[in-house]
Amino acid sequence: MENISCQKSFGGWHKRYRHRSSALNCDMVFAVYLPPQAERGETLPVLYWLSGLTCTDENFMQKAGAQRMAAELGLIIVAPDTSPRGADVPDDAEAAYDFGLGAGFYVNATQEPWARNYRMYDYVVEELPALIEANFPVSGKRGISGHSMGGHGALICALKNPGLYASVSAFSPITNPVDCPWGEKAFSGYLGSDRSRWRDWDACALIGKADEKLPILVDQGDRDDFMSTQLKPEALQAAAKAAEHPLTLRIQPGYDHSYYFVASFIDDHLRHHAQALKG
Repeated sequence: MENISCQKSFGGWHKRYRHRSSALNCDMVFAVYLPPQAERGETLPVLYWLSGLTCTDENFMQKAGAQRMAAELGLIIVAPDTSPRGADVPDDAEAAYDFGLGAGFYVNATQEPWARNYRMYDYVVEELPALIEANFPVSGKRGISGHSMGGHGALICALKNPGLYASVSAFSPITNPVDCPWGEKAFSGYLGSDRSRWRDWDACALIGKADEKLPILVDQGDRDDFMSTQLKPEALQAAAKAAEHPLTLRIQPGYDHSYYFVASFIDDHLRHHAQALKG
């Protein structure tokens, strides 16, 4: 790993690293916030944060205001990029912002030319945690959260891997990607035309067969322009109810899809994770 930046924050350190990813076949950058307890020799749990369309590791770290509470609670936060990057990584210049670079959707692509690089699921679930656990003072307990496309990623990672995460939450997640324009575009490109295979990457489908009923916290703003067409929180609510899966869905009046919304409720989510990760 190459440390490319380092800033002091609330007694801890925000650091960015570059490394070669074998899962994605390219160089990747991730950010990590190490609270002050890490310098005192404590081993700490990790919260993985997955960002949304067009974002990088910097969006959450700069805009969410999570460091103060993370320092208080003793949580390490890790924020990866949202897709592979580099001159040799394929992109679709005509696909606008919702496919290709910055839009990895946290799946393992099976279609060419995407399959060689677009394996964000393997990167988030396997490669990045192994790197973190080999190089930082972590306890091995993991939580996962995210926003929008990253909220979708957080939900599917937790639902597909019983026992791997101790906590999960999401802000404005794409809950039912098999039935929304963003998801249909991404899944048809990355996974092919067989829609039955898409269900392996859809939270509403996965929740019905989840082997572990990990409590889910979701916040959704009611002034979110994407709520009814892309995010569909009511679909997740119905699927959770049918599966008797514990879900706390909070519709927040007046809030939109921005990081102003995320920053307003991030402390609640950090406490939710800390309760599960640290008891």
